Amino acid sequence: MRLISALCVILANPVAAEKISLNEISAYFNNMVTAEAQFSQFSDTGETTTGRLYIRRPGRIRFEYDPPDATLVVVGGGQVAVFDPKSRDEPLRFPLRHSPLNLVLEREVDLAQRDMVVAHFEAGSETAVTLQDPENPDYGFIQLIFTDNPVQLRQWVVQDNSGGRTQIVLDSLTEGGRVSNVLFNIQYEMQKRSE
Repeated sequence: MRLISALCVILANPVAAEKISLNEISAYFNNMVTAEAQFSQFSDTGETTTGRLYIRRPGRIRFEYDPPDATLVVVGGGQVAVFDPKSRDEPLRFPLRHSPLNLVLEREVDLAQRDMVVAHFEAGSETAVTLQDPENPDYGFIQLIFTDNPVQLRQWVVQDNSGGRTQIVLDSLTEGGRVSNVLFNIQYEMQKRSE
């Protein structure tokens, strides 16, 4: 009778999803070469923008924002460049290592062995991991949200060094396609815009 009661309790309560391990998340990034997706970006000021992103690991990502914004962010060669579509001036540039994105664009991601994970938890059917550079906590942090079966990045939240928070939600992330290296060439983009 107790066995039947115990089975009834187990069957009545849905099994909570187990959080994805840090090793599985590291392997996910290390196996990713290229990816692209539509994205929606939500700022802490209430502004919403959309666009398309391209990833070529290691070290490269490109955000093409839809009009009317039309901003372009190119990460390549260890630099982040933000192109303002309304200006013919050079882009705002800073080292990638000063951005929390650096932690997931590294050549070898090993979250279990690095002192960068400040939180790792299961949230409903998703797993969240919060990362921060332990040597430079003033650079901000990034929180990554994954789904399982298969493991896939669904969204992230970045808090920058000034305290501003930005959420990126991915739609239809596809991996393994052809993503040209020229998309991440900051000098090429600058030359193209000066012509």
